[in-house]
Amino acid sequence: MKVLDLDAVRAFVLVADLRSFTRAADALDTTQSAVSLKLKRLEAHLGKQLLERTPRVVRLSADGNAFLGAARDLLNAHERALGALSVERRRLVLGLSEHVAGPDLSHLLSRLNAHDPALVVELHMGASATLLAQFDERRLDAAIVRYGVDEPPRDDAQPLFSEPLGWLATPAWLPRLGEPLALALLSPPCNVRDVALRSLEEAGIAWQEVFVGGGVAAVGAAVAAGLAVSPLARRVAPRGLIDVGSRLGLPALPESRVTLHSRVREPRSAETLRLLANGLAAA
Repeated sequence: MKVLDLDAVRAFVLVADLRSFTRAADALDTTQSAVSLKLKRLEAHLGKQLLERTPRVVRLSADGNAFLGAARDLLNAHERALGALSVERRRLVLGLSEHVAGPDLSHLLSRLNAHDPALVVELHMGASATLLAQFDERRLDAAIVRYGVDEPPRDDAQPLFSEPLGWLATPAWLPRLGEPLALALLSPPCNVRDVALRSLEEAGIAWQEVFVGGGVAAVGAAVAAGLAVSPLARRVAPRGLIDVGSRLGLPALPESRVTLHSRVREPRSAETLRLLANGLAAA
């Protein structure tokens, strides 16, 4: 009877979810070569090729797709077995910028729970500046925030990824003739808002607020309703919106950086936090 190496199975599931050996290695706090070796041994043990490796993309093979569901079930059964012997639960109080969390957050939280069912996640969402202040006050164990291009990250920031902002609107949206550019914006303080307005003013483009939201979801809803254009990252915008910046002659917006601030030291919780961070990067 073949006995599977659970560490290798866990590495396979992480590579499948994160679509990257590098991100999976980071989530497991190991090296890319170690993950690759685990996967090669697992494939040799099963006698099947689970992954199709190319220089830029990692894809599941047909056998890999067939094995993925069973691999998840195996890991979940293992976690349930361990949980039956211990009632100890841990808590992670996490701040997540609304400019980072996307529509796939529910799927990512489901994966976190399957990976670490003993962890109670207390999630707070808001503006990056507010979350950093709460982290400094020790009200949060960790915070994942977005920095603007002109805002240097703090010394304790762990870089996760960078991505551009865009002027997003519905495909048919056009400004009203003779009127300033209609904008849907987050209420201040908001670095994305500040960068966008400064870019318009430097380009000599008149603007007016037609909608101010207390959260990204509200702003996204206003844009999807056709009220205005908004400076947003694609990851947080409702599906169906497009970048209309070039068509409307709007100034290019800079890339912004997403970073992690953490004081989590418990190994299992730290591993789950890395899984979340890498899952956001892969989204």
